[in-house]
Amino acid sequence: MSNVFIIGANGKVGRHVTKQLSGSVHDVRVGLRSPEQFADFEALGATPVLLDLEQDVSSITDAIKNSDIIIFTAGSGGHTGADKTILIDLDGAAKSIAAAEHIQAKQFIMVSALNADSPETWSDSMKPYYVAKHYADRLLRDSSLAYTILRPGGLTDDAGTGAVTTDPASTDKTTIAREDVARVAIAAIEQESAYHQTIPLLEGTTPIADIFV
Repeated sequence: MSNVFIIGANGKVGRHVTKQLSGSVHDVRVGLRSPEQFADFEALGATPVLLDLEQDVSSITDAIKNSDIIIFTAGSGGHTGADKTILIDLDGAAKSIAAAEHIQAKQFIMVSALNADSPETWSDSMKPYYVAKHYADRLLRDSSLAYTILRPGGLTDDAGTGAVTTDPASTDKTTIAREDVARVAIAAIEQESAYHQTIPLLEGTTPIADIFV
């Protein structure tokens, strides 16, 4: 059993992760900005903790203390401007990485984005988002943590299939269900074959259970 902390649990991927971990052997805590959100997650068997990614590193460190696994699924959302994208997707991630180093977490699982290392593919409207993901990933790779970076394509709310591909060149698919991204994040927990890996994810035919075998 590990102590798993989900940053960004109130987002769509984070909620899937929380629901799928409900009833598991892991002790699950979730970082939330408002006590008003606590009841929903307590009903799923998770322990809510106040966490604001716009606070300083020490505040985040206090929130995630005693955690073994950090799963970072936070994002500012499409309804916000570039300023919030930088503050949450980049600065929030950077502070979370620093906090995870302080507590000597065993693994940091980051939900990033496909093509985060391919600036030539970034549209002007999405550039702040990709810049944030690109540099957050670089900070994580340069950290002392055993990291797993997941890079899904376009996220959908479709039911997951339980199967993916990690080779974008092998498919014409461009999307993946959030439910399946959550499944991959959970499958990566404490899997040494997932450590120090950056993994593209699209809808495919490889069972998620086979990715880290």
